[in-house]
Amino acid sequence: MANFKTCKECGKTLYADDIAIHRKLINRGADEFFCIDCLAVKLGCTRADIERLIEYYRSTGRCTLFV
Repeated sequence: MANFKTCKECGKTLYADDIAIHRKLINRGADEFFCIDCLAVKLGCTRADIERLIEYYRSTGRCTLFV
């Protein structure tokens, strides 16, 4: 069953950016997601790194996940 509401790791409420960056970096067809904090731990980077990526994708206007 798809879970678009909470992080599959910590249970935190998910927002559009959490879902979009998970789909961009992990799996475009995902139906379970990590929040930005858990995604950062999984990828071995910081939350700020992921937030910069989100801003980059949004600013380019090329990725339909970030409109």
